[in-house]
Amino acid sequence: MTQQHATPQAVIAAALRRERTKAGLSLSEVAHRAGIAKSTLWQLESGTGNPSLETLWALCVALDMPFSRLFDPPRSNVHVIRAGAGPVVAAAHSEYRATLLAAGPANARRDLFRITAEPGHARRSDPHIPGVVEHVLLAEGRAMVGPVDAPVELHPGDYIAYPGDQPHVFEALTSPTWATLVIEYT
Repeated sequence: MTQQHATPQAVIAAALRRERTKAGLSLSEVAHRAGIAKSTLWQLESGTGNPSLETLWALCVALDMPFSRLFDPPRSNVHVIRAGAGPVVAAAHSEYRATLLAAGPANARRDLFRITAEPGHARRSDPHIPGVVEHVLLAEGRAMVGPVDAPVELHPGDYIAYPGDQPHVFEALTSPTWATLVIEYT
């Protein structure tokens, strides 16, 4: 099965194994750094786990890697992802989904996502790797976005940038709410 036709779990599994091996770390060490059970990491690396967004971010921080490297999408001159398509990862405790649209090349270190969220539970994010800046452009709905201690209410067309290496939040206030998220790694 080619990566283009592999399940998201299989792509994530291969990426986790590749990055952990490249870093020279054991399953136990990565699990400890990410604050998850070794058995959970083993399931994810074997392609049998169903990880939450929080677990994947914790693993990326533990491996000091951009989130997009989990999906490592193929590169071509023209890349189209139709609305509602693409690799989606859901949050564990909120109606928040992130779809990787484009991973930055190694020299650019930025990733592009489509975010969809529903009111009810805020998506609180732990800090990402040092130097990360998040950029959000709200397309539809209303949302509270930014640092946990000072989120800003956004309306369609509003833009915000904030440190992603500090606790931050995305809380939909109306349905539907969606935005474009750019994660910039420095």
